[in-house]
Amino acid sequence: MATGWDPRAASEAGEWLPVLDIPAAARQRRWTVLLRWLLLLPQFVVVCLLSVAAFFVTIAGWFAALFLGRLPDAVFSFLGSVLVYRTRVGVSSMLLVDRYPPFSFSAPDHPVQIELRATPLNRLAVLFRLILMIPAAIINNLAQAGWFAIGWIFWLIGIVLGRLPAPVFAATAAVARYQMRFTAYATMLTPAYPKRLFGDEPVPQEAVRSGTRPLLLDTTAKVLVVLFLLLGVCGHIVSGVVDYGDDDEMNDDRMAPAALTPRVQSCAIGSARCS
Repeated sequence: MATGWDPRAASEAGEWLPVLDIPAAARQRRWTVLLRWLLLLPQFVVVCLLSVAAFFVTIAGWFAALFLGRLPDAVFSFLGSVLVYRTRVGVSSMLLVDRYPPFSFSAPDHPVQIELRATPLNRLAVLFRLILMIPAAIINNLAQAGWFAIGWIFWLIGIVLGRLPAPVFAATAAVARYQMRFTAYATMLTPAYPKRLFGDEPVPQEAVRSGTRPLLLDTTAKVLVVLFLLLGVCGHIVSGVVDYGDDDEMNDDRMAPAALTPRVQSCAIGSARCS
């Protein structure tokens, strides 16, 4: 398949950390960068529908994994295909590739590929998957929120330069890869916990497979990843303060009549006495 994984294959290394392959940063057409999110609107609709279907399939897969110690082949294949589709659309929306994602699960010639390997699952880890994935979910949420907070700046840079600078590309790819790995873990496509948000270790040149295998982040790119996380935290704090303030105002409005009632009654009693 175009995904680069075989649902019947067993991992020889135990836990296989899913891999995201994206070509190295290259020039992009400025008009496609300008209209990127508008052009992807149909893809967003498809991803939304697929995500709803994947949610119910994941629930069925969870029960199956508890009994079998693995995902059934059909479930693994479907969830893996949805993950590939979502990843291609997400990578395109984050301005990492210029080529439009196809309306198909299978796209062997598309520059964005992921590699998954079906491996046995620990039943206890499957049982407590919702709890175990909370720390990774927090990191993923903060990184995504932080990127989208300043993504419009990268969009402007892409329009002006016709490409993303290398540090911006690497930091963005790190966020996209972590999201892919988190989704793979949450849907039980892998027992490997999401990791390496700050990139991989260097490897010999002959071992390099793509622009993100390995994913190498320089100091500037790592600073950007930290910035994404900090912006995500700030965004949640501001959102919480605003929500709390709105709740207080609503409570004050609701309590005002009750608080004024004794005063009105007192004035009414006083007026009666005076008369």
